[in-house]
Formats: sequence, C-alpha cells, structure tokens
Amino acid sequence: MFSWKHILFFFGALVFSLLINSIMLRFVRTLGIRNQAEATIRWSDQVKPALGGLGFYIVFLLSVTLHSFIFSYSGKTIDFQFTGIVGATSLGFLMGLADDAYNTRPVLKFLTQLLCSVILIYSGTYINIFESNLLNYGLTIMWVVGLMNSINMLDNMDGITTIVSLVISFTILFLMLINQEVETIGMTVVIGLIASLMGFLKFNWNPSRMYMGDTGSQYLGILLAAISINYLWNPVTTEEFSLSRQILIPLLSFVIPIVDTTTVVIKRLRKGHSPFVGGKDHTTHHLSYMGLTERQVAALVALISIVSSVIVIYVISNITVWSHLYTAIFVLYFLIIFGVLFRIANKNIPEE
Repeated sequence: MFSWKHILFFFGALVFSLLINSIMLRFVRTLGIRNQAEATIRWSDQVKPALGGLGFYIVFLLSVTLHSFIFSYSGKTIDFQFTGIVGATSLGFLMGLADDAYNTRPVLKFLTQLLCSVILIYSGTYINIFESNLLNYGLTIMWVVGLMNSINMLDNMDGITTIVSLVISFTILFLMLINQEVETIGMTVVIGLIASLMGFLKFNWNPSRMYMGDTGSQYLGILLAAISINYLWNPVTTEEFSLSRQILIPLLSFVIPIVDTTTVVIKRLRKGHSPFVGGKDHTTHHLSYMGLTERQVAALVALISIVSSVIVIYVISNITVWSHLYTAIFVLYFLIIFGVLFRIANKNIPEE
C-alpha cells in the first residue's frame, strides 16, 4: 500500500505543478499562439498560451530524478526498458514543443512518432499477445502512433483530454497497487503524472486560461501508450490466455479517445477532407451542439471514462476464467458507446 513517502511526493508534485503553471501563465504567454493563429481550427476563438505540456514534462523529470532518493533503501533502479520510456517520452515532448513553436509539417510529426515507437520496442516495451514478434511489433507501432494522434485530436475542448488522461492514470495506479508495485519507478512516475494533470486542470477547466498544446498531448500520448502496454495490454490474469480479453482491456480503458478519433476520421474521409486538419466536428463538439455546456460535456466524458475504468479494474482483479459471454458483453458495451456517440456526431448539425 501507499506509504507516507508516496503521499508526500504526490502533494509536493501537485503544489509544484500549480506553482509552475501559475509562473508560466504569468511570464510565458506566447507559446503555441503562432500555431493557433494560423491554419488550426479550434473550438474556442480565444487566444491562449499552450503551456501545460511544459509543466507535465518538468514533473516527469522530477519523478524520474527523485525516485532513487525517495526509495533508496529498496526502490528499483532505472533499467534499460524504462530508459527507453524516458527517451521516447522526451522525444515526443520535444516534437510537440517544436510543433507549438514552429507549426511543424505533419510528415515530420509522423516520423517522430514512428521513432518513438521504435525506441520503445528496442528497449523492451512492446505489446506481446501474438506468437509472432512481427505482429507484436506492428501492433505496438499502430498503438503508439495511433494513441499519440488520438490524444492530440481529443484536445479539442477545455478539460477533456486532461480528465480522460487522469482517469486512465488512476486506473493504472490501481492496477499497480493490486500488483503490489508500490516502490517501482513506474509508480513514482504515475503519481507524478496524476499530480501534474490535477495541477493543470485548475487552469484548463472551463473557462480555461491555458491549453496543453501539442507539447502536452504528445507527451501524454507516448507516456500513456508505454505504461498501458505494460499494465493493460500484456498482463495475463486469467487461467488461460484469451486474445479477445487482452485486446478489450486497453480498448475499454481508452474508449473516449478511440471512439472520438475513429468517428472524426470516418466523417472527414467521407467528405473528402484530411483527417489531420483540425475542425469543430468532434464528438465533444456535437454534444455541445445538442445543448450541453462545456462543463457538462466534460462531466459526461468523465463519467463514461470512469465506468469503463471500473469495468477494466474489475475484469483484471476478479475474472480469472474468461468466456465468450464476457467477450460479448464488453464488446456490446464498447459498441453502444461508439454507436451513440457516432450517431450524435453524424446528425445534421452545423460544424462551423
């Protein structure tokens, strides 16, 4: 279970996140504005700095650095696998920072995301559910690149990505506690991630004062992709291996970004538009067109994410014998969420 060191580190990281975001909001007000003022179509017409990612990454570095001091007596040192996670996360952060500052080309972003996935695979963080490593590596690349873009696309309304990332992070934290991984560097990083997200939410909740920008969304995308591979994709807690179970767990955990991205891509391709150009056609936007306020949209998204995470935690901690019935139930749950949000997003409502 948690020790006083975990609690102290959490509150220290939370206070630091609040302070660093306050300081940056006061003195660094231009990052991301150039990008926003050009071709990007945003839900809000207000010009705000994209500073959240800087705070995320600073807390991440502090978590990695302070771990050995916090748990020096028994904590595990940083191994090659986690070094790869640090490297890939840092690369994703730097790419996002460059995009916020200089509006980089999509092909450069894609190549960087591809490199992030290769770094993870090379260092030992990859999905391992097939007998063929070629299939495992291919699925890992799809997951990492897809999630980095999905989290980025979900950052389309105040608080949405922050809340979804918080729920996913808490889910992984609970799974770590179930596995009694309380003094690992992974636990320290996840606690720091939760603290940084909570500290940022104060400034990102509607009406927001800052965005996380590509700096934040790319950082969150690669980090969540990496830790989800280790704690959602790969662990087998049933008596017999079930491929459907291993796939359903991460799909349910990331149901909101997956459904939103899939819906938007389908809609834009149908209209002959590029799926990579921003617009006001996300599922969250259409919930707002129906009459919900931005805070109500955020609350609904949070509710769906929490229910899905509770299901995931229950499945991992309680179901030891998997059956086709479980597959049918959870596939139906996923399809209901997808179907409802897809239908809402395809109503004939003006998007501009």
